[in-house]
Amino acid sequence: MREMSAMVRAMRAENPVGVGDIDTMRAGMEEQQAALALPEDVTREEIDLGGQPGCRISTPDVRRDRAVLYFHGGGYVMGSTRTHQELMGRISRSTNAVVYGLDYRLAPEHPWPAAVDDAIAAWDWLVESGIDANHAVVAGDSAGGGLAMALLLALKEQSRSMPAGAILFSPWTDLTGSGESVTTRAEADPMTGPDVLGPMANHYHGEASADNPSISPLFGELAELPPLLIQVGDAEILLDDSTRLQERATDAGVNSTLHVFDEAFHVFQVMPTVPEADEALTEMAAFCERHW
Repeated sequence: MREMSAMVRAMRAENPVGVGDIDTMRAGMEEQQAALALPEDVTREEIDLGGQPGCRISTPDVRRDRAVLYFHGGGYVMGSTRTHQELMGRISRSTNAVVYGLDYRLAPEHPWPAAVDDAIAAWDWLVESGIDANHAVVAGDSAGGGLAMALLLALKEQSRSMPAGAILFSPWTDLTGSGESVTTRAEADPMTGPDVLGPMANHYHGEASADNPSISPLFGELAELPPLLIQVGDAEILLDDSTRLQERATDAGVNSTLHVFDEAFHVFQVMPTVPEADEALTEMAAFCERHW
């Protein structure tokens, strides 16, 4: 993991994705992920997912009655189903389920609650398509993990059907930036830093308060949520967004599991050559089998 961390740091230094021109940031992320192509046996279909563009990704012989609704990361301002399609392909293979990816609207053009509204519409579409809610899970990385949590809180508030569970990769659950790891892990994290998170948070929450639970789910009422699997690295600034979420979830009686990967960086699951990524997806598959 240390060697991969050094490689990521060198790659970021050579092709920095900083908070500047939004179009440049987005293009940079798309370019960095372009090398991770889908394997030939993975199928991607373009679909309308509740009014927003999306995709259906599957590997051979998947169970069509099981689904993962996936929300990509990118600080709510960048990223797409294209930047995360290779990861979604591996998720489909490991869980033996169809993965539905959503291109939710991005800030600053579409600040909160646009992404949450899109996530709710995508969940409605999935259930209305015939997928049993008990055979579906939601998942996401970084901002996408926070969005998955925001979706759960919205469904709970509206007394709606819940997914069987949620899998969160390094979820961004506190856009106020109050976690100690934002500073204590700043030097260790090769993927992102406090100078990036603050402006992204401002783009997303706009005039709304950053501690609104729909924006920062860490501060929501977590009781009665479905089971959670939280995976995070020890060497990332969002570590405390996961450890505090785990503490609050278990205190609220939620069946929640936290796995802190030693020396791992932010959303290491996107790197197919990292052994820990295989371990993470195997753990995800086992979680799904227990709760579907």
